Amino acid sequence: MPELPEVETIRRGLEAALAGRTIREVELRRRDLRYPFQPGFAEILENRKIRFFERRAKYLMARLEGGATLVIHLGMSGAIRLELPGRAAATARLHHETTRIASHDHVVFEFDDGARAIYNDPRRFGFMFVARDDELDRHPRLAALGIEPLDPPLDGRTLAQRLASSGADLKSALLDQKRIAGLGNIYVCEALHRARLSPWRAAATLGENDRAARGAARRLAIAIGETLNDALEAGGSSLRDFSSAEGKPGYFQHAFRVYDRAGAPCARKACDGIIRRDVRGGRSTFYCPKCQK
Repeated sequence: MPELPEVETIRRGLEAALAGRTIREVELRRRDLRYPFQPGFAEILENRKIRFFERRAKYLMARLEGGATLVIHLGMSGAIRLELPGRAAATARLHHETTRIASHDHVVFEFDDGARAIYNDPRRFGFMFVARDDELDRHPRLAALGIEPLDPPLDGRTLAQRLASSGADLKSALLDQKRIAGLGNIYVCEALHRARLSPWRAAATLGENDRAARGAARRLAIAIGETLNDALEAGGSSLRDFSSAEGKPGYFQHAFRVYDRAGAPCARKACDGIIRRDVRGGRSTFYCPKCQK
């Protein structure tokens, strides 16, 4: 599943490429993706100018003139291929697929200057919808999302408050999109290692009113921010086939401390631990059992 840095990297690329262009026509080549398209989906979008792009959690949002917003979730295999006048085609994608055949091109956005944005999704786990700006925060798919970890930057007190009522382990609580939006498996593993915290520690312990708990919450909040910002600076992680809207791969995977490094030495200085991989609930967790307590 895509995580915040990859979605934000794509948002920035789409903003640079498509903001200011007017959607002339929307071609739907099937009735649904993960969910059916809402009635009048294409007609609502046509002849509207894209003002700018935003991101909420793992959602891309194209803000349009006239008080409407196109919301896109790329799912596991979604890709947006840009065909811009005078430029080679580039693909913004979040998951590896060996081929991108035309039969998986499900939605085509035609713009007034001849540009095109083509949504390709072999597995069809992605989806799109349009909502009015004044109803967006109440939309069922967005209303329950938690706080954003970067804007404003997450602090230790806020993080402790978000975790205090959790009955889950620390990693599971951080992955709960209703608490903090946009975090996923890769960056939670990385942030927990930076903060020297075990993924299996009870999340609620960070909300306790003592110096050790406050220090742990502060370290974790800082680690989350540093991990996400470092990943953004590197353009995300190309574990499989991710690339930005300009077709460029991300490079943060070269800086992984624990993720996908099972059996390797811990990257922390003065720690002689070995990175371990545990699988629980079908999800892999990478951590150092020696320095993460």
